[in-house]
Amino acid sequence: MGLNDTPSGERVQIAFFGVRNAGKSSLVNAATGQQLAVVSSVAGTTTDPVRKAMELLPLGPVVIVDTPGFDDEGSLGELRVDAARKVLATCDVAVLVVDATRGMGETDARLLALFSEQGIPCVVAFSKGDLVDADVALPDIAQAAAVLRVSSATGDGIGELKETLARVGAAAGPEPQLIADLLVPGDVVVLVVPLDKAAPKGRLILPQQQVIRDVLEAGACALMCRDAELARTLASLPAPPRMVVTDSQVFDAVARIVPAEVPLTSFSILFARYKGDLATQAAGARAIDGLKDGSRVLICEGCTHHRQCEDIGTVKMPRWVRDFTGMEPVFEFTSGGDYPLDLTPYDLVIHCGGCTLGARAMRGRVARAAEQGVPITNYGVAIAHMHGILPRVFAPFGL
Repeated sequence: MGLNDTPSGERVQIAFFGVRNAGKSSLVNAATGQQLAVVSSVAGTTTDPVRKAMELLPLGPVVIVDTPGFDDEGSLGELRVDAARKVLATCDVAVLVVDATRGMGETDARLLALFSEQGIPCVVAFSKGDLVDADVALPDIAQAAAVLRVSSATGDGIGELKETLARVGAAAGPEPQLIADLLVPGDVVVLVVPLDKAAPKGRLILPQQQVIRDVLEAGACALMCRDAELARTLASLPAPPRMVVTDSQVFDAVARIVPAEVPLTSFSILFARYKGDLATQAAGARAIDGLKDGSRVLICEGCTHHRQCEDIGTVKMPRWVRDFTGMEPVFEFTSGGDYPLDLTPYDLVIHCGGCTLGARAMRGRVARAAEQGVPITNYGVAIAHMHGILPRVFAPFGL
């Protein structure tokens, strides 16, 4: 998968943090080779996170993020700091940019502590290196994977910074797999794909594309059909398939067609395993049983898209929950980056598969709910629970 085809959720997210006028935007522009961010001597020029997809060899496709100053002040400044905090929850590698002419301050130390608390590998870049004595040794910072002196004005250290980021990014964690680790070469996987109204005509939605690619990476064969043709497709095979993966919205019909001895799961549950925590989300699904009239349920989409009349998040999921429980919970909805920091007002969070979110971002959302004692589950896990087939669709993973 090339740079132009790589979803943002599959790219390593590298974010630049620091105080106002530390030189973050200039450094981002130098690293990307583009005038991506507006540069000014006026403190607080960067008001919103700015993102740029690029290729960082030998690591591959990444997203570079420039953030507002973490020391911003006033009511607007607080909003900007909150925006930077949201980036902190999603990035895989952090770059702390420190003005070499001023040295490290309290905010820099606070950022280092946050990186450490959240397990984010970081690189410290002392910017404006052309304005200080090159013979002065850089400080030893235990939390940092590397400490560098750079200059956006002269280009000194920029190449070393990019090489360091590629190395740190590659070591940030093992590359997870959607389904390939469950397959061997020659396996046949049947993918049940209703023609989703949310997908533009002539295209498949992102989770389906990614699972197909992972099946092919395993040397297996992906055989696709709609749910209406599933029975005929299975009957035409000389032997049962290794697995059937379906859109969660047709779980009930597909589960009745697929023989019990054939492993069955869904695209959404594959993503729950890939980017989240299946055990936590299974426990969250069981919390549906305890919902009452007036219980508050937050339904979250990782992306923003045009809502169809039968949208799964805002229409189908609330209807399924009402029908299953016989209760009238209160449903609230978020999309994109609008995931609340405080989840305690809610009795349950039901999240989409998170195909557009990075693995760290999705796991962070699951972890935030768990830390606050709020049950969280995933679309596919919730649907399987409400149809009474959760043990069956977890069986392919040894759960």
